Amino acid sequence: MSVIQSYLTFSGNCREAMNFYRDCLGGELFFQTIGESPLAEKMPEKMREMILHSSLENGPLVLMGSDMVPDSGLKKGNAVSLSLMCESAEEMRESFRKLSEDGQPTHPIEETFFGGLLGGLTDKYGNNWLLHYEAKV
Repeated sequence: MSVIQSYLTFSGNCREAMNFYRDCLGGELFFQTIGESPLAEKMPEKMREMILHSSLENGPLVLMGSDMVPDSGLKKGNAVSLSLMCESAEEMRESFRKLSEDGQPTHPIEETFFGGLLGGLTDKYGNNWLLHYEAKV
């Protein structure tokens, strides 16, 4: 079956944000700059250190990002959230704490009517997160 992976767009701070997410979520982080790609010769010198593609991988978790903003500009909104399915309540609480640093919790972690825990936040980069843990019975 196909999977959906999250791809975030930043405006020049992709490296900083992806390092933050690695510190919060763990895993291996890979970067490719514009200067390391065939696009380098077509781009202004000042853009060569910008991130063309990055990937954070930790088991089944894959989070990708780029500094390649479309011509229409970067528009952050509330129509999309990254949903993090946690393996334990402790992992959820720790991830929530780290991701919400300098951000804004939008929904405190609480037990849900459908079982488990749910919490929400907007991180310091303006990205929305939903964290969920469902206890195994």
